[in-house]
Amino acid sequence: MRKVINFSLLICFVFSIWSCTNSTTEIPSHTVFRYNEHANITSLDPAFAKDQRNIWACHQLYNKLVYLDENLNVKPDAAKSWEISEDGLQYTFKLKPDIYFHQHSIFGADSTRSILAKDVVYSLNRLTDPDVASPGSWVMQNVKEVKVIDSLSLQIDLKRPFPAFLSLLSMQYTSIVPVEMQKLDFRTSPIGSGPFYMKRWIENEKLVFRKNPLYFETDEKGNQLPYLEAVAITFLPDKQSEFMQFAQGNLDFLSGLDASYKDELLSPDGKLNSTYEARLYMQKSPYLNTEYLGIYQEGNNQALQSKKFRQALNYGINRKDMIAYLRNNIGVPGVNGFIPKGMPGFSDEAKYTHQPKLAKQLIEEFKAETGIQNPSITLATNASYLDLVEFIQKELQQLGIDVQIDVMPPSTLLQQRSAGQLPIFRSSWIADYPDAENYLSLFYSPNFSPKGPNYTHFSNARFDSLYTEALKISDVNERINIYQQMDSILMEEAPFMVLYYDEVVRFTQNNVKGLGINPLNLLELKKVQKTQQNEL
Repeated sequence: MRKVINFSLLICFVFSIWSCTNSTTEIPSHTVFRYNEHANITSLDPAFAKDQRNIWACHQLYNKLVYLDENLNVKPDAAKSWEISEDGLQYTFKLKPDIYFHQHSIFGADSTRSILAKDVVYSLNRLTDPDVASPGSWVMQNVKEVKVIDSLSLQIDLKRPFPAFLSLLSMQYTSIVPVEMQKLDFRTSPIGSGPFYMKRWIENEKLVFRKNPLYFETDEKGNQLPYLEAVAITFLPDKQSEFMQFAQGNLDFLSGLDASYKDELLSPDGKLNSTYEARLYMQKSPYLNTEYLGIYQEGNNQALQSKKFRQALNYGINRKDMIAYLRNNIGVPGVNGFIPKGMPGFSDEAKYTHQPKLAKQLIEEFKAETGIQNPSITLATNASYLDLVEFIQKELQQLGIDVQIDVMPPSTLLQQRSAGQLPIFRSSWIADYPDAENYLSLFYSPNFSPKGPNYTHFSNARFDSLYTEALKISDVNERINIYQQMDSILMEEAPFMVLYYDEVVRFTQNNVKGLGINPLNLLELKKVQKTQQNEL
């Protein structure tokens, strides 16, 4: 009961947002976008925008050199234009002259100034500063130097060609902050140039952004963005309470599905239940996330060292039923490859459809070749995915395989996965940037864990050769062709069982307009509008 009362107080708060002079300004409710962040927000410093909760918040406050549109094309943001040298080692950017930072007294009498090249250089170099210790430092691993050419021009030199570098610069880590942030605290004064600025942050209770009156973008008719006056974020930690507040109309937006309410919202075929059809709007789109079971290639389990046995595991899973029963058809069965649906390079060819007869045949061949008559495997997972792994356990037991499940805390799972202590582990890979190299790097042999993300310790000379070849090619179509060859090798060798390609699913009140959806699940609020009342 106390949570509900506290939340009601927070909802009242959004109707009176503190102004710069601490006087109270009445804000019409239909100009305030309200959502809950159950995982809380840990930082508004973009150098620490590692996960969705922080990325969503930072995206409202900052601009980057470039951004990705809904089709994952690189577009200019703070950059006006750029040039790339023929050898792919030098990137030269020219900045737009009319982008201003949020107003703050640190800028002196004018209270603001425009973004300059020195700010971009400072922001990028922060990522590798040991005193900052940003988890995004890897974004700069191919960068040799970042330097100012003139006040509105900068140059980035790479150590080696990396065709996906422009996409990397769209990540929230690379957000532009003024050099004056050296004297300020991101907790109290996060200064950016984005569509909103931070107004008030009461930790564990609420975070409020206000409209940036200096924002440079306009809509097609010349109207200044954003349309909203404010964004109000609350921190109810319980997903069921979050859903109840959304169902009652106290929140404008709900992202994703949770077991506590998925059957309340959705029918088994993935449609909105009739109770909510008139009140809510649902959007669904491919999400660049591959859910899979990784198979460690250097373990002691002889069965898992057999390609036939690994292929049998893949043919033995009815992914279509798994998605229908456990996820209300939110997701795409993972039968095509490791590169997910929605990512350039995704294969249309279905490889591991459900074929139990073929799976049993491969297992019999494996038994005849090895003499192992009772193969046994253990699947490691955390509690959040237990239902998924139990489904797979039953599927594989029908093939005559002894399947055990080891449930452990997420931190233990990550640690043991990295140390090569788990024969089969549940995992996922969400794209950091929209290039298939991001996924294929998980199987490049120099990336063996714990130093890199190759947790399966998969090694294939042909695969490695193609990987290095792709890094030298700037033509996107040529690179995609190589990526598909690499993905085909992975599917043949089967160092994993792809379970499904995830989907973004979003729910909004039906008075919310202009909230799009994208494969990176980025929350874009600058074009959102609300009508005054729900159309019940």
